[in-house]
Amino acid sequence: MTLQIILNILIAMLWMFLSESYDFLTFFTGYLIGMALLFFLRRFVPDAYYLLRVWKVISLILLFIKELILSTWNIVKLAYVPKLKVQPGIFALPTDLKSNWEITLLANLISLTPGTLSVSVSDDYTTIYIHAMDMPDVEEEINDIKNTFEKAIMEVTR
Repeated sequence: MTLQIILNILIAMLWMFLSESYDFLTFFTGYLIGMALLFFLRRFVPDAYYLLRVWKVISLILLFIKELILSTWNIVKLAYVPKLKVQPGIFALPTDLKSNWEITLLANLISLTPGTLSVSVSDDYTTIYIHAMDMPDVEEEINDIKNTFEKAIMEVTR
């Protein structure tokens, strides 16, 4: 991915020098031409086309924002109920993520959404222990995290 970004910047700079115009618009035009060239020549360049990964990173950010808004709304609803009926608890989330970076990102995304907190990671890095403010069904919570955050992280990193 970094090789493709560097190639794209070099193509943009080459376009600027060949056009003999050294402004941002010429650089941006060259960058777009470089993106198109790298797209059409992607089978000769190692790794997947880098804009696909950029799109997956953007979709992970949008997923986090969506989950942040939904969980904040759920916590606000719980806070304004006259009689609080919550079922707090700690549950174990088995994870398929391998690298420390992926596990740290998942734990941080879980902790940043209101109502959940990553408490600990097991010694073998296969389980994250999570405290949830309200969890009527543990399996639903586990499947929700695995199908949203963990799946999106795997798409970005692999």
